[in-house]
Amino acid sequence: MKKLILASASPRRKELLSMLNIPFIIETSDVEEVMEQHLHSSELVMKLAEQKAADVYKKFPNAIVIGADTIVTFADQKLGKPSSKEDAFAMLKMLSGNTHEVFTGVSIINEGITSNFYQCTKITFSVLSDQEILDYIDTNEPMDKAGSYGIQGFGGTFVEKIDGDYFSVVGLPINKVKKKLYELFF
Repeated sequence: MKKLILASASPRRKELLSMLNIPFIIETSDVEEVMEQHLHSSELVMKLAEQKAADVYKKFPNAIVIGADTIVTFADQKLGKPSSKEDAFAMLKMLSGNTHEVFTGVSIINEGITSNFYQCTKITFSVLSDQEILDYIDTNEPMDKAGSYGIQGFGGTFVEKIDGDYFSVVGLPINKVKKKLYELFF
């Protein structure tokens, strides 16, 4: 069996991929994430995922490499990880009481062949007070997450409704990943 590599430092993606009970290692990519606002969110996350996977694949050409990227989109704005606590506040204030989309792109490279796909999930937040947002930012949970929240943590308490794949919002559409890996392994 070929070596499987997850090109991500995300502990959430590691945990999700572990659910498949397939041995893998982690090798992070050095690719700088550039938020190209002109690209559709689905195109952007697949492009970033492919850049990460390709970067790691160059070092391990005999492995199967998985790259992934997640962004939040609201009102034609792409929201990545916050650059500061003020940025996190602005993002969460924008999402408060509204429905946004979470796009996760995945790129799997095997024997030089790249397979890209994405998952889009709609999330509706309840109305958040400024104090709720500030208290959440004080936990530091939002600081390394697209859209400034983690659905699997305290940020999940803001979610009023979810339409789509929960795991994709966490960082990896594990059902689609499983299907693709089974095609490659079995």
